[in-house]
Amino acid sequence: MGVGNRMTGRVQAIAGFLRRFAVASHGNVAMIFALMLPVLAILTLGGIDISRATTVRSHLQDALDAASLAAARSPYITDAELTEVGLRSLRANMPEYFGADSGDTATFTLSPDRVVIADATVNIRTMVANIILPPYGRMLDDTLPVGVRSQVTRSPNIEVSLVLDITGSMAGSRLTDLKAAARDLVETVIKADQEARAIPGVPRMRMALVPYSMGVNPGDYAVAVRGSIRGATDISGIAWSPTTTTRSVAGVTRGSATTITSSGHGYQNGDTVWISGVGGATWINAKAYVVAASTANTFQIRRNGADVNSASAAQWTSGGTIRLCTVGSCELVVTSTNHGLADNERVAMSNIMGLTSLNAVVDSRNNYAVTGIFGVRRVTADTFSLIGVVGPNQTQTYASANNDAVQCVEIGCQSYVFTNTQGTPTLRAVSNCVSERTGVDAYKETAPGDARVGLTYPGSDNGCLGSTITPLTVDRATLNAQINGYRAVGSTAGQIGVGWGWYMVSPIFGSIFPVDNRPAAYNLKDVVKVVIIMTDGEFNTTYCNSVVTGSLSGSGEAKQHTRCDPGAAYNGNPFEQAVTMCSAMKAPGRDIVIYTVGFDISASTGAAGKPDTAMDVMKACATDDAHMFLPKTGASLKSDFATIGSEISRLRISK
Repeated sequence: MGVGNRMTGRVQAIAGFLRRFAVASHGNVAMIFALMLPVLAILTLGGIDISRATTVRSHLQDALDAASLAAARSPYITDAELTEVGLRSLRANMPEYFGADSGDTATFTLSPDRVVIADATVNIRTMVANIILPPYGRMLDDTLPVGVRSQVTRSPNIEVSLVLDITGSMAGSRLTDLKAAARDLVETVIKADQEARAIPGVPRMRMALVPYSMGVNPGDYAVAVRGSIRGATDISGIAWSPTTTTRSVAGVTRGSATTITSSGHGYQNGDTVWISGVGGATWINAKAYVVAASTANTFQIRRNGADVNSASAAQWTSGGTIRLCTVGSCELVVTSTNHGLADNERVAMSNIMGLTSLNAVVDSRNNYAVTGIFGVRRVTADTFSLIGVVGPNQTQTYASANNDAVQCVEIGCQSYVFTNTQGTPTLRAVSNCVSERTGVDAYKETAPGDARVGLTYPGSDNGCLGSTITPLTVDRATLNAQINGYRAVGSTAGQIGVGWGWYMVSPIFGSIFPVDNRPAAYNLKDVVKVVIIMTDGEFNTTYCNSVVTGSLSGSGEAKQHTRCDPGAAYNGNPFEQAVTMCSAMKAPGRDIVIYTVGFDISASTGAAGKPDTAMDVMKACATDDAHMFLPKTGASLKSDFATIGSEISRLRISK
């Protein structure tokens, strides 16, 4: 039975009762009743309308709450635009109201503190009072207004950094499940109607992606975070003397200071010369000497800062030649324009003709072992000498070639030579991936221009992952495309992933990104920063001088690792590194919300106060226990990611 039918029945019953009571003749009772009749009618019949109004009010409140949420989720900031969105929702939920001529009203406004305030009033037509008991019904209005209010706090700007373990152990269905869960999270957090530009009052839900395995691949931002890599430079000459001219030895005078006679020699004090071929006084041969007390036809010789004492040495009998050296040690000097080398740096040379013994030799079958690495002394910006490689002792001479080159082999160079765990010099090429910072900035968000992140020189069995970071963006297509392209590879350097999870929402480190991708400042009341850290296993990869160190299971062959000499750059326990980073993220002034997701990880924990397992990291890093998730299956992983997404994007009704 409809509301109209029920109300008609009640009205007819009341009317019949009143007609019977009107013909009664009981004196005072009838008189009193006549006087009370208007009041009774208003109370009785008005109560019916008020009851109906109460029901409508309840429906209106629910409809206005839904409309307020719709307006708050929209990208609009003007009252007119918000009201248009809200009215569409109200009409859909209460089609009998808010018509063009109804007189029903609704307004939606946005306060400075991001609260959408909605007020709605509908006019309920009275169903009884104007039909029964005229003229008393005219005391009532034809409609009864009902008004409600709803307030919705617009969600703040959200910056989410999603840190995903895509190591080799995630291969197969595990990675498939992770991709599906991550894509669902993107769809939940990033609203379809968002715009890339920042609009005051409109929430921006941006997300960054940090896939990690043996490190993190910063992609196009590699130079910005690690610095430029020093490459090879061409060689244009190798010689130990600036001239081919020689001078003859005409005599050697013995004494506490040995004197060489050579007519018109032309040498100056401080020059270094090489003497050879002397007869009799053979003790003087095949050595470099510094010229002192030079005259037109004679000079004294010195070695190691002292005069050469030959008072009791064998006497000169004949011959001998003298040749000027380019540098004091008579070492080979390499000419390579703008070589960029510093004293004591090591180099490897290639494709040299003539002096072929200078070429580096790499044995790829034996763990990339290498010979032919030389230390250098910088002479000029365009020349350097090879430490210990005495030029006159070489049996070959340099022959010019078109592709001979010299390459530094230190950290920061295209290739790096380190000593592996078996004590063998090993040559390794740099990758695009990066490792931890070391030193005073190890656990800070310092801008990379002031403190570079670590490089990686990976082995052949644990190479750089191809999946790159994605800075904060509202572009769902970009995020989903990146996720779809993830491939499982490599070992687990979880501490590096955690660090980059922070970097992506840090306004300090993130200054390297384009304007639309830069994180907002800290301590803004309308910005919430979130980091989600996911792993499926134990952290097993640490670095020392940019090479994987130690023999942790799962990080490749130990012989491809560095032995990490004392004093080298090494951060130690990867679990402790991760927890230290998390503590910094959660510190007052940053207050980053951290979710952790341990996908089918072991329940084992380390000693109290010393994180040694993935479970320790999940517990210590999460904002609280409610922010830690431990899914065991792909289905539960998707469910947990959905829960996290809902929590992040949830809007709340404030009143």
